[in-house]
Amino acid sequence: MPIDWDMFDSDIDRAIIESAEATDDKLASKISSITRMTDEEVKELFPDPADTKKLVELMKIVKSSEDRNTKINSIVTKADEFGGIVLTLLDKLA
Repeated sequence: MPIDWDMFDSDIDRAIIESAEATDDKLASKISSITRMTDEEVKELFPDPADTKKLVELMKIVKSSEDRNTKINSIVTKADEFGGIVLTLLDKLA
């Protein structure tokens, strides 16, 4: 029986979309479990998984046991990376 490549491509595309959505849901759930945000708020504020990953990295720095100056230096070192995340969070607070 020959393979219907069009159907195969469609199945693969659907699987990719479903797995991405499941991953986004898991990321939002993890973040909401350690913040005061709900899953829906996390997904709304950070729909891009790359931004969600940056948020987690920023939160790790903030919640670390390092002293304040070390945390500030770590954040400043990655200011370009965290800029969009910080802006989104501050916009939510304002």
